[in-house]
Amino acid sequence: MKPFGTEFCDHIAIARYADGAWSAPSIEPLAPLPMHPAAHVFHYASTCFEGFKAYRWSDGKGRIFRLHDHVARMQRSAASLRMPIPDADMLAGMVIDAVHKNLADIPEPPASLYLRPTLIGTAENIGAAAGPSTEATLFVLCSPVGDYFAGGASALKLLVEDQKARTTDQLGSTKTGGNYAAALGPTLDAKEKYGVDQVLFCPDDDVQETGAANFLLISDDEILTKSLDSSFLHGMTRDSVLKLGAELGYKISERPFTVDELLKKVKTYEACLSGTAATLSPVGALVHNGQEILVRDGKPGPNRKKLQTALQNIQYGIEPDSHGWLTEVG
Repeated sequence: MKPFGTEFCDHIAIARYADGAWSAPSIEPLAPLPMHPAAHVFHYASTCFEGFKAYRWSDGKGRIFRLHDHVARMQRSAASLRMPIPDADMLAGMVIDAVHKNLADIPEPPASLYLRPTLIGTAENIGAAAGPSTEATLFVLCSPVGDYFAGGASALKLLVEDQKARTTDQLGSTKTGGNYAAALGPTLDAKEKYGVDQVLFCPDDDVQETGAANFLLISDDEILTKSLDSSFLHGMTRDSVLKLGAELGYKISERPFTVDELLKKVKTYEACLSGTAATLSPVGALVHNGQEILVRDGKPGPNRKKLQTALQNIQYGIEPDSHGWLTEVG
């Protein structure tokens, strides 16, 4: 299997918005999208997207994880960018149709089908810097992906950045490409200078998240993570892990915490990044003020594995879905 996110299914679902209305969605062969060079997305970054997965079970059917929650988050992203907001039933139907069309391409667990609904502004107007795109294209791209941790999970090293923010407060919870672009430069600079894998953004001493994942501290009896606000992405994996953690007996602490508290807690707490691609990625070390600080013993911990297994057992059909998180396709 090719590297994550570089292999694609042969068909996409697509719909277009013009003259105040959406066209009927259709399934079309995967092909380049014809767009005018003046398309709003190229000049003013009118775009948002989602990322989630479908899994193949032993019955041959697909199961989409938290479809309707992702649809709702994409609607919020579109609203924050003042883009045409896709109807929830239409968007959910497009995802289901795309998965159904590409059902045969879903690999067996722990591999999966990565789903990428994307909304782009297509109005041909380079004078609309202060105006929204009046036209848009919505499509659902499907990508077969392998096990993110093939060969075992290796612990990451993070730079603790206590000055710069990952993005702006008003767009922090919007899943838009601009947020990732804003974090890319500081992340690449940190990789070159400190040899880290990611940057943990903690502006004004407020521990938030990395450029592409939420951050959690986990002990044998507590999960600590920043409480939701507009400054960072409201991750679905984060939410799922917190709900399952509560059921497993962990105390769930959603609150602001400082870099000083972080550095003290990593002596005994595990640290993880949560996201769709890897579920829970272990963090083995932090770099702060030029010093490298181990997270516990620097190795992936048992609580990360326990929580990841609990989530994946639901996704793979090993344990029942008591939350109604899965949508069957087949």
